Formats: sequence, structure tokens, C-alpha cells
Amino acid sequence: MKSLVDHLSQYAAYHRDPRNIASHFIGIPLIVVAVAVLLSRPEWALGGAWVSPAVLVSLASAWFYLRLELRLGVLMTVLLGLSVWAGHALAQQSTLVWLSSGVAMFVIGWAIQFVGHYYEGRKPAFVDDVTGLIVGPLFVVAELAFMLGMRHDLKEQIEARAGGVRVNRKNAAA
Repeated sequence: MKSLVDHLSQYAAYHRDPRNIASHFIGIPLIVVAVAVLLSRPEWALGGAWVSPAVLVSLASAWFYLRLELRLGVLMTVLLGLSVWAGHALAQQSTLVWLSSGVAMFVIGWAIQFVGHYYEGRKPAFVDDVTGLIVGPLFVVAELAFMLGMRHDLKEQIEARAGGVRVNRKNAAA
């Protein structure tokens, strides 16, 4: 199994332009919540709890993240739980509200992603490796930690493999 650094370095190699990274802070959360919304129907009673495809996908994803690293895995599990909660809330609405909100967030999220990759000048990571779809949300959380001055060791390991985030010429001149 690949390590946390392996996954994040491979994903980061496709994301070195700051505009692309910024687009992921909007696009990926929209996509994650959209998937939770769209997978929150149907629901089944199982041992006193309500289970939906969104819950099952989130549990599998949480297991993946927790196996990579406990700290980030716990944070990802909480964020997935919040996404499933939001998805469940929208799934309780009319079919029109549920479906239109889920599809709209999904389409808008992907549009933002592709705009970011236009700036990057490189295709999305999942095109070459489908695991990029599950690593993307983790990448956003890790990048946020880096911006907050946390996880210097992880950032250094990733940048040693993928290179640093490019500085835009416009920002460098200022």
C-alpha cells in the first residue's frame, strides 16, 4: 500500500499552480457534498440506524484515510460525516430540490476544477490514476494545514518529490 506521502506527492505533482490549488478549495468540497447528496437516497434501516449509499462510501473512504494516517484520517472522517449530514438533509427535501442541488453542486465543482487545471496546464490526476478521486479531498485538507503553518514535515516530504508550488510572475514582481 502507498503511504500518505506517496499519495499526496503523486497528487501534488499535478497541482503546483496556486490558482489550481485555490480552485480545489472550492471545487472539491462542492463535489464531495454533491456526491453525499446524490447518494443519500435511498436509505435503509439497519440495526436501528439509517444507512444510505452515502454512508457506505463515506465509511470506506474514512477507512482509507485512517489507514494512511490517524490524525488526518480522523479529520477527514469528521468532514465526511458533515458531508453525509448535509447530503441527508437535502435528500429529505422534494425530489426536485434533492436532485437539482446535488447535480448543480457536482457540475459547478467539476467546472471549477477544470478551470484550475487550465491554469495548471495539466490534466487532472485522476485521469492517470483513479485514486486521485479519493486523494483530492485529503490534498485540500493537507494544503489547508500547510497554509496554517502546520505539518511542515509532511509539506517538505511532498515538495521534495513533487516540487514547490509555483510562484506567479505577477505576484513575484510585487
